Amino acid sequence: MASLSEGLVIAHLGKGIAVELGDQIILCQTLRKLDTVVVGDRVMISQPSPDQGRIEQLLPRRSVLQRPSRGEQIRPVAANLDTIFVVFAAEPDCDFLLLDQYLAICENCNIDAALVFNKIDLPHRESVELELKNYQALNYRLYRVSANQRLGIDDIKQDLRGQTSMFAGQSGVGKSSLTNTLLPDKTLKINSVSETTRHGRHTTTAATLYHLPGGGDLIDSPGVAIFGLAGLSEAQLAWGYREFHPFIGKCRFNDCRHLNDKDCAVREAAENGSIPFSRYQRFLKLREKMPPANRN
Repeated sequence: MASLSEGLVIAHLGKGIAVELGDQIILCQTLRKLDTVVVGDRVMISQPSPDQGRIEQLLPRRSVLQRPSRGEQIRPVAANLDTIFVVFAAEPDCDFLLLDQYLAICENCNIDAALVFNKIDLPHRESVELELKNYQALNYRLYRVSANQRLGIDDIKQDLRGQTSMFAGQSGVGKSSLTNTLLPDKTLKINSVSETTRHGRHTTTAATLYHLPGGGDLIDSPGVAIFGLAGLSEAQLAWGYREFHPFIGKCRFNDCRHLNDKDCAVREAAENGSIPFSRYQRFLKLREKMPPANRN
C-alpha cells in the first residue's frame, strides 16, 4: 500500500472533502467503510496523484459534536473541538433555555463552554445580569463584546489561540459579525479552498475550519443553529447542569428523575435556594423536550 500522510479536514466541497496537508489543500474521497468524516477530523490519506487523495483512516477524536438528523439518527457535525463559545445578545431577547441546552451538551461531550454576550452597546434588562451571575458562579467564562463596535474582541482573540473553537447561538445574535471581525479575509479563504481543489462548490451552510490570524482554529458552521437533545439521556441532561453535581449522589434513588421523586436532593436544593431555581425550571423544560425514549 502507498505511504499515508496525516491531514486535517477543513471543509466538505460537493462530494469531496478538502484535507489540509502541510501548506497544501487536497480534494479527497473517502472509503465507504469509514464512519462519517467531519470538519476538524485528523485523517490518514493516500495520494494516487499529486492533487487528489483518498481518506484511508480516521484518527481517534478527542471530542465530537453531534446533532439530530432525519428520523432518530444522530450525525456528527465537527470533531476535535476544545471550546464552544455560546453567543447571545441584548437583542433578540436572550433564550436561556437554548443556552442551557448548549451547555448541557458540552458538559457531556468533553468540550469546554464559554459565554459571549454580544451587542453590549445596546441596553438590556437587569434580569439578564442576574442570570449571568449564576453562570459566572459556575465558573463559565463570560465575554462582553460588541462585534460592530469592536469592543472586547481582543479578550476573545487571546483565548482562541492554541485551540479549536466554534460559535453557537440562536439566529440574530451576531455570530457572523463576530466571525467576520476575527476573520476579515474569510471570503477570500473560502474562494481559495474552492479554487485550490478545483472541484466542488462551497456551500454557505457547510462547516469550514479556518486558521485564525492570531493563532488557533475556528470551525464556522452557519447551518448548525441547534444541536438538539436527541443524543442525551435523562441522566446526562441532569449531569449537564454543573450545580446539580454535588446533589445527584444524595438523591434517595439512583434513577431519580429530579422531578417529583421522593427525597430528591436536587429538587430540594432548588427549593431552598442552594442552586438557582430558574436553572432548575429550565432543566425540567428541557427534560420535557427530550424524545420519550431517552427518559426514564
